[in-house]
Amino acid sequence: MNMEFLDWSILGPAIVAGLLVLSTHVPLGQEVLKRGIIFIDLAIAQIAGLGVLAAGVMGWEDSLWAVQLSAISAALLASAFLDWTEQRWPDLQEALIGISFVLAATGSILLLAENPHGAQHLKDLLVGQILWSTWQSLINTAFLYAVLLAMWFKWHHQFGNRGFYVIFAFAVTASVQLVGIYLVFASLIIPAIATRRLQGKKRLFAGYLLGAAAFVAGIMLSALFDLPTGAVTVWTMAVLAVVAGSWLGRRFGRS
Repeated sequence: MNMEFLDWSILGPAIVAGLLVLSTHVPLGQEVLKRGIIFIDLAIAQIAGLGVLAAGVMGWEDSLWAVQLSAISAALLASAFLDWTEQRWPDLQEALIGISFVLAATGSILLLAENPHGAQHLKDLLVGQILWSTWQSLINTAFLYAVLLAMWFKWHHQFGNRGFYVIFAFAVTASVQLVGIYLVFASLIIPAIATRRLQGKKRLFAGYLLGAAAFVAGIMLSALFDLPTGAVTVWTMAVLAVVAGSWLGRRFGRS
């Protein structure tokens, strides 16, 4: 354990990045669980990541706007495709989501096959680089999330599949570049499952509280023990979810 690693100039932006991700992922995760399309977040996150990698292969990595355009275009195309498949083959939707994820994951490997730093790029895509977050880099993300949240809380009851998929694509595209694919999935699904016995605002608040505690504790533990931040935070969130879910189960008289 090394207390010297608790540098708040690094940990502060990382914690805020995690809280920003949670701001959209908690309500969207509850909707994903309700719809029964659990792995859509993995698929869209992986496809958005494929867009980021494609921008690098094309030599656009130095242009922030080009990278973002490539990532969101890939995510929106995938969302449009999955919206179409849900209407056409609803019984196959979860399988098609899984196939989309596998194709995007293997596509990423193929894109980086000739890149000498390909392994590092893949690792960054999966576990993220949350400790590299800066206050300046979070401003645009915070603005995007504010717009998405305003739209979600005002109109989500009126959204059809298309509206949901579009908002989901924008949120996940931003999130995967902040925290990586694993934390995108964890922050969407784990709080939603742990708080499933609650309803309405209570569930939303509990999901935010669980996610925030996991990000703060996970980031601090990873710094103290010099471990990969994304992986530690996923495990921390899972452990806290088990504790919270067990407590809620006893309170509501269920196993």
